Amino acid sequence: MVLDYTLFLSGTLASLLVALLLDAVFGDPDWIWRRIPHPVAWIGALVSGADKLLNFRENGAINYFSGIIAIVILAGFAGLVGWGMRLVSAQSLAGSVAMIVLAAILLAQKSLYVHVSRVVTALEDPDIQTARRAVAMIVGRNPEDLDRSGISRAAIESTAENLSDGVIAPAFWFAIAGFPGLLIYKTVNTADSMIGHRNETYGRFGWATARLDDLLNLIPARLTAILLALCAPLVGNSPFKALGGAIREARWHKSPNAGWPESATAYALGISLAGPRQYGDEKVDAPFFNATGRRDSDARDINRALRLLVAALVLHWLIYMGLYAALA
Repeated sequence: MVLDYTLFLSGTLASLLVALLLDAVFGDPDWIWRRIPHPVAWIGALVSGADKLLNFRENGAINYFSGIIAIVILAGFAGLVGWGMRLVSAQSLAGSVAMIVLAAILLAQKSLYVHVSRVVTALEDPDIQTARRAVAMIVGRNPEDLDRSGISRAAIESTAENLSDGVIAPAFWFAIAGFPGLLIYKTVNTADSMIGHRNETYGRFGWATARLDDLLNLIPARLTAILLALCAPLVGNSPFKALGGAIREARWHKSPNAGWPESATAYALGISLAGPRQYGDEKVDAPFFNATGRRDSDARDINRALRLLVAALVLHWLIYMGLYAALA
């Protein structure tokens, strides 16, 4: 049994390494998604259907129960689809290639870099609305309340959090459980972004989805903080300071996971991140990560965050390469 899993893990790691390279080089081919829906759009449609069918929008316990049923069905269906695709891919080289390409599409290395880079370019425009529109593509907060420094901090925070959610976590679950693991993770994470909100509509219905997403990101978020800390010398700071800051302050974030990559990034770059911010009508009065760091961030800090991102992605790939070499 141990030998069987070792062989499975070795093959899975090989597929993951290729998928990561494909995503880093080619990213998401927009010309395709202008013609057919992106796989995440298909997942979103399923989540939306579950919301319409099972969310009774009541305050009673029934919505907790229906929310549990919804995410079990969604995750279970994703697992079955992933398992079926894995069986099909094992029958031919073409099937294996198709699975690797789809895995690459469900990762977000290049797209994250490109979207954050657009904020840097937009900050060069004298009209601040250009930068606000650019940062609105990658953050959930209200950009209209952000000045240029706030836009820069928001872009950097999004870089750190999306590195965890969009790359490290899906790669981790692909490595552990193959394509079914990746598809289950993407389904839960997409569902969390749609129904995992703490409001009147989803506070009960989305509770199970939000908790499952927290669980699936528990290890990857901490791995992301370690990767960012190890790369801190490349942007002028100590890895021990970055990791120590994350260990001390990550719990200050309302999410059990998002605080890890954000606080590690704050200390790696020597700036303050997080703090009070506005999400629609909700004001979050949160403390700053690295409160003694510099608070006036600008486009140069975003570029430093992008260098940190690239270094972390390279180290991430090398670690999986090392694991593969050890098992091969």
